[in-house]
Amino acid sequence: MSNLSSHNPAEKESFLALLESSFSGQKSFENTVVKGVIVAIRNDLAIVDVGLKSEGRVPLKEIHTKNQEEVRIGDTIDVYVERLEDKNGEVVLSIEKARREAAWDELEKAYEDGQLINGSIFGRVKGGFAVDLNGAIAFLPGSQVDIRPIRDISALMNIVQPFKLLKMDKARSNIVVSRRAVLEESRAEARTELVSQLTEGQILEGVVKNITDYGAFVDLGGVDGLLHVTDISWKRINHPSDLLKIGETIQVQVIRFNKDTQRISLGMKQLESDPWKGIEENYVVGSRHKGKITNIADYGAFVELENGIEGLIYVTEMSWTKKNIHPSKIVSIGQEVEVVILEVDMNKRRISLGLKQCNENPWQKFMEQHPAGSTLEGVVKNVTEFGLFVGVSEELDGMVHLSDLSWDKSGEEAMADFTKGQTIKVKVLDVDFEKERISLGVKQLTTDSFAEASDKVQKGEIVTCTVTQVSDRGLEVSVSEGLSGFIKKADIARDRAYQNPERFAVGEKVDAKVLTVDRTSRKISLSIKAREIDEEKQALSEYGSSDSGASLGDILGAAMKKKKSDTPEA
Repeated sequence: MSNLSSHNPAEKESFLALLESSFSGQKSFENTVVKGVIVAIRNDLAIVDVGLKSEGRVPLKEIHTKNQEEVRIGDTIDVYVERLEDKNGEVVLSIEKARREAAWDELEKAYEDGQLINGSIFGRVKGGFAVDLNGAIAFLPGSQVDIRPIRDISALMNIVQPFKLLKMDKARSNIVVSRRAVLEESRAEARTELVSQLTEGQILEGVVKNITDYGAFVDLGGVDGLLHVTDISWKRINHPSDLLKIGETIQVQVIRFNKDTQRISLGMKQLESDPWKGIEENYVVGSRHKGKITNIADYGAFVELENGIEGLIYVTEMSWTKKNIHPSKIVSIGQEVEVVILEVDMNKRRISLGLKQCNENPWQKFMEQHPAGSTLEGVVKNVTEFGLFVGVSEELDGMVHLSDLSWDKSGEEAMADFTKGQTIKVKVLDVDFEKERISLGVKQLTTDSFAEASDKVQKGEIVTCTVTQVSDRGLEVSVSEGLSGFIKKADIARDRAYQNPERFAVGEKVDAKVLTVDRTSRKISLSIKAREIDEEKQALSEYGSSDSGASLGDILGAAMKKKKSDTPEA
């Protein structure tokens, strides 16, 4: 056998090239998908020949698919060559990676063509969900699941559905998909078709997508409409959630459709008959009806008279006697009450109701039983700065004003004689039915001594008084029992030199002329000066004048003598 070195150099280079080509061909098998033939089955492993010097092994469970229940010798399968040789000298093969590679090829083509790809959501990961795209694992961000946020995604799990490829990076094995984009495209198509056929009055079926305080948004199949809270039901509801649930399928009617803004207003109650038709015949003003309290507000309570028909009891119409209290103190939600129809406004769809009108008016009853001038006993409920509140019945209070407490004492002084809880006798002065007021008096139970005494005293009359008090201002005097008066300092004497109150002592009797009788202040104004002037004028007329030559002293002296002689001796 000849030595290789003896060969032609050209032949040597050709052989080396062939050998290198053989080795490089084997290396090109790594990280590729190739065809393999099952040559043997041992336990749970399949022996696969891929055309190399050694075979590889793959688990039977990786080969099984939904369409292939049984694996046979001689079957051709796609396998991924991970390494040409392991520690045992066998080829390392993977069915799973082969499928992923095939899936990647399909995905890349779909991504380039902008086509949708089917997959299924199988797990939750940080920020979103994991999607199986026929062997390739993709990431579905939480924001790309649906058009609107979904709280519970369990209904979408493990269901084959279309996705749109947003991003692909094979080097990093990164795939991002979107379900929302698919829905938006389908909604856009459905919206265009629906909007083109939409008309007012049309009845449609929709799904409640969202609920707010003012209504609910309903998905009509590609386009949303607003179902306002006032159009949900004929009867008043506190919140749309009282009758609707998210995800619920409902029938609605198109009330308004603006083609420019493409805003759709929907209604549910319009599918039912209007309960307000002919309402005036059923609810005549003054008639009585029974209803149920449905809601309570600061200004009154709502009463459901029948399905879809509510009326309002204003707080002022709830009780004859309970004023300035919250309606919840009188009625409660769910309570059945009897009411009277006060007013029906068809234009505003309002019914005004009265609760107190179903009971006897205690003010009218009191006026009939206790007319003005009658007397009764009551309990002092409260003592205020302007008078007494006296309970005259179980429900009603009357008022005794300060000025009606005593004839002789001031209001403040008289108040000291009364305490809360005290039972007193009063006289009914007036009953104001419209204003719901009862005026009472205490002093009116006795006669007015001043009035009686003052009736006996006339203006201009000369009376004899008794000094009761001396002050710088003048004299306090007693004219008679129950009758007092006052003489000003300037009215004590004609001569200014004698206008000194200290000239008089308490208990001293004086004659004075009545100037005024003031029944409001209960005082009489008197004057000694005016009496003296009158006496002087009378003396001048009877005994002469200063013009005749007589002095004023002579005239007055003669008058005094005459008075003395006329006065009988004791």
